[in-house]
Amino acid sequence: MSIDERIEGSKNELLEELVELLRMPSISAKAGDAGSFRACAEWVLAKLEEAGAAARLMETDGHPVVYAEIGGADGDGDRTLLSYGHYDVQPPEPLELWESDPFEPEVRGGVLFARGVADDKGDVIARIQALRLYGEEHGPLPFKLKFLIEGEEEIGSPSLPAFVRRNAELLSADACLWEGSMKDDAGRPMIFCGTKGMLYVELRARGASHDLHSMYGGIAPNPAWRLVQALRTIKDENGEITLDGLEELISPPSKEDLEAIENIPFNEAALKASWGVDSFDRNLAGKEVLKEMLLRPTANIAGIQSGYTGPGSKTIVPSEAFVKMDFRLVAGQSPGPVLELLREHLVRRGFEDIEVVDLHGVEAAKTPVNSPVTRQAVETWRDVGAREAVVYPTIGGSGPTSLVATELGIPTIMTGAVANPESRIHAPNESARLDDYFESIGYFARFFERFAS
Repeated sequence: MSIDERIEGSKNELLEELVELLRMPSISAKAGDAGSFRACAEWVLAKLEEAGAAARLMETDGHPVVYAEIGGADGDGDRTLLSYGHYDVQPPEPLELWESDPFEPEVRGGVLFARGVADDKGDVIARIQALRLYGEEHGPLPFKLKFLIEGEEEIGSPSLPAFVRRNAELLSADACLWEGSMKDDAGRPMIFCGTKGMLYVELRARGASHDLHSMYGGIAPNPAWRLVQALRTIKDENGEITLDGLEELISPPSKEDLEAIENIPFNEAALKASWGVDSFDRNLAGKEVLKEMLLRPTANIAGIQSGYTGPGSKTIVPSEAFVKMDFRLVAGQSPGPVLELLREHLVRRGFEDIEVVDLHGVEAAKTPVNSPVTRQAVETWRDVGAREAVVYPTIGGSGPTSLVATELGIPTIMTGAVANPESRIHAPNESARLDDYFESIGYFARFFERFAS
């Protein structure tokens, strides 16, 4: 019986496992019920053990890591593959925008809706199920496979750096499959060879000791205006970042990276349509959109708040204002130095009263687009019979990838395709197509076959 036949004959059971995992509200941002959150980690551990792996919970300063090993000659094969994922999910709010309960998975038209199905629980269980099916088809793995599944990715992985550095030898591997990728709007699998870094900050401005009647609006300091004026120095009227020194830190992209971007099919009309917009920022078009997204830093306002924002009117001068910003960073840029650039930039322009609070940051990570693991990922999609995979030098998003790719020196890519452009990751009505989910199980089983050869 082939892998495809095994998947076809057990779709109901495979789906039931996925649904069981999705019902667990493992929200790391508000894990008030530590026991319930921990139960999700224990569930993942049990599934790894059912697949034949030696698994354990490893404690951190925060939520536990699920670690497992399987395969290799006498437990120590010539080659080692590391699989990274996370069992925590984003908060589901705003709940009123969900068409079904975010933690009661529902299938509609061949699409499964639930929080975490696309990011990252679907990918986590698909890999475990692939391992189980591989064993049924081929027997023991001829290489060592390690699983690192954390519970804090959605809050910036605060405990992971110490964990990785403390367990560097345990996590050593020849290659790493990072959490899953997705398909593009044309159904082509996407393979990402890196992640951007990120600095996440909060800028705070303060005025009077309390909100004032707005009759004082002409004489009282207004922190909302103060914050707007400070923000205006970070981006100009053309949408260009004007943060002093940021540009000088960028390391130029490689010739291979630029060639990879030229080979990426890009349907800008489809992307605009999916967002419901008529144009991109600064009227970017064609390959310039991709270069901006993949090779350039960002200075994004994630949220801003001040004063009264409820129904009706309330005439006040607010006493405080704050904005949350994330700076996505590219090769050469690092959160610490960029944080100092930001503080110095504001002081230089007379905004020393603006408080800059460092919330968290991660380093950029990069694996060459022509690395052996990248080629294996591309070839495996051909084995599956999917459309030709598209290799991206990096992804616009961020994660703790550098801990493995840079610090441990392990070539690391994102592959697999549970998600798609309509999956609404981090948003209400998160979803995944069942066909993509089952295909991803087969993909990982075949990747194991290729890695074994």
